[in-house]
Amino acid sequence: MSTVRSAETATPPDVLARPAEPHAEQAAGPGVAVAVPPRRGPARAALRLLRSELTLTFRRPRNIAMLIVLAIVPVLIGIVLRVVGGDGEAPSLITQVAGNGLMLTFVALSLLVQLLLPLAVAVVAGDAIAGEASGGTLRYLLTAPAGRTRLLAVKFVNVAIFGLVACMVVALAALVTGFVLFPVGPVTLLSGTTIPLADGLLRVLIVTGYSAAGMAALGAFGLAVSTLTEVPIGAVAATVVAVVFSQVLGVIPQLAPVQPYLLTSWWASFDGALRDPVATDVMTQGLLVFAAYTVVCGSIAWGRFSGRDITS
Repeated sequence: MSTVRSAETATPPDVLARPAEPHAEQAAGPGVAVAVPPRRGPARAALRLLRSELTLTFRRPRNIAMLIVLAIVPVLIGIVLRVVGGDGEAPSLITQVAGNGLMLTFVALSLLVQLLLPLAVAVVAGDAIAGEASGGTLRYLLTAPAGRTRLLAVKFVNVAIFGLVACMVVALAALVTGFVLFPVGPVTLLSGTTIPLADGLLRVLIVTGYSAAGMAALGAFGLAVSTLTEVPIGAVAATVVAVVFSQVLGVIPQLAPVQPYLLTSWWASFDGALRDPVATDVMTQGLLVFAAYTVVCGSIAWGRFSGRDITS
């Protein structure tokens, strides 16, 4: 699962701007005017590096396949609910899908945020640094004027954007499927209040953004693990195992005091957007937990990566 950069992408001008040669004028001879290219600023260099990372991430067949799977699952859920129909003993969120296809988006996100979405983000995050080291490109990247802190920040932004795109793929696939298979109209929330369809679509955006924030926090954790090893499959596996272990801890009643500190305990708290008024207190707590995990894990990743001897 190691990252293999193509020759075109690995070419220094395609990744970052080279600094100007200090003795170019002397090499050309006296009296010969030499056009010295301007040095690009750090922000522009970081944007070039981010563009390169995004291109690699979204062109990799493995990542494209994961996004396709994420898009297919909501369609399958919608077909099953359409064929089987609502069950009165099922959770209310699922039974409401038959009455309004917009609710399929919330059902799909609530199911996929437990494993498939974290798995997709873990693959990209775990491969971010460990994959470069395994493929022998990490040392080369650091010879360019990028800097370790900037490179690590670009890697995190790349993972966060992939998590956002993954959540958007799930939401759009569920939205289209719900509009095709089920009636669509005013949305009845979990609190019993009915809101217009436009407000329902706005809540879909809120839920998608909240889920993406949770995946970004997981990406920071996976990035920290990725700095500890040169084996990408090990970093991915460790991140996924941590997610599963955290979910197991979250269902043990005796560990209730610990559960508010678990990242996975807050992923499904976007159901606060399905109430009237919106449960902003719960969702704000979740966002604060996501931010705390991002800062702590980002600090661990930076501390490890900034002092690490790069040999590959």
